[in-house]
This record gives sequence, structure tokens and C-alpha cells, in this order.
Amino acid sequence: MKKAVFSSLFFLMAFVTQAQTEESRLAWEANALTWEDFQSSPDPNSPFTANTSSGISYSWSLKSSILGKEYQFEVLSFFNPERSWVKNSGSDHLLAHEQLHFDITELHARKLRKALAEFDFNKSKNVKTELQKIYRELEGERAAMQKKFDLETRHSMEEAAQLEWQQFVTQELKKFENFSS
Repeated sequence: MKKAVFSSLFFLMAFVTQAQTEESRLAWEANALTWEDFQSSPDPNSPFTANTSSGISYSWSLKSSILGKEYQFEVLSFFNPERSWVKNSGSDHLLAHEQLHFDITELHARKLRKALAEFDFNKSKNVKTELQKIYRELEGERAAMQKKFDLETRHSMEEAAQLEWQQFVTQELKKFENFSS
């Protein structure tokens, strides 16, 4: 009996913890981040002034019925305030840099939505494996773009390069606006 109560309590605590984590995530919006969103304690050993924690999550389902197969999916780009931080008070320029990191995440979420919308599950022998492959490829592209962005802007120090990146990402987001959240 004690074991069952403990298991139920553990399950409930795990569910509440998961729900709180998901609720604390912020969905992407253009130019929506503020410094108040950066709620984690700064890493004192980091040479950087701020850190944005963002990511992409997705889910899908495939149902069979009398009418045939129905394929549904959901893709979310999110910002995690509890893992994002800033040292001291950041500038508007630095906030724009951090927003661009989030924008790059949204760009790749849109690319994932497009890829999932175009996915033909009827031609797939292993839907789960193929969808995971698509996700991993886009996640790899996102990580590479984030690194390139920081390298070319020297983590926001090169203002002209950052302006070029802002224009590029804005154009790319417009190309995929049919796949926005």
C-alpha cells in the first residue's frame, strides 16, 4: 500500500514539475523578449554577458479510421526563462542579439513545420524514424546557424554584422510565414 501511494505521489509530482516547466516556456513572438524574461542566475565563469535558451519541440500522431489515415503534428519554438540569463543590465543592442537567437529558433521551427506538412506518411516504412531524422537534421542546421551568427557578430560586438543578420533572418522568416505558429 505504501509503495502504491509513493508511486502515485511520485507520478503526481513528476506531472506537476513537467507542467510547470512547459508553462514557464515562452512561445515565439517577434521582438517580444525583455530583460525580465532572463530569469536564471548568470554563469559567473562565462565570458558572455547574456545567454538565451531556446528550442523546438514537436509531436505527431497517425490515426487510422474508416475514412483512412489521419496525420497531425504540432511544432513549437520556445524560450526558456529559467535557463536564460543576463549579467548586470543589458543594452537594447544586446537584447536584439538575444532576440535574434530566438528568431533563428523560430525560423527552424517553421522549416520543420514545412517539412512535416510535406511528409508523405503513405510512402514511409518507418514514420517515427523518418520524422526523427527530419527533426535531427533541422536541429543540426539550427545549432550551426546559431554558432555562425555568434561567430560573425562576435557575440553582438560587430554591429554591422548583426544588422546584416537581422535583415537576413527577417527575410527568411517571411519566406516561411505560411508556416508560422
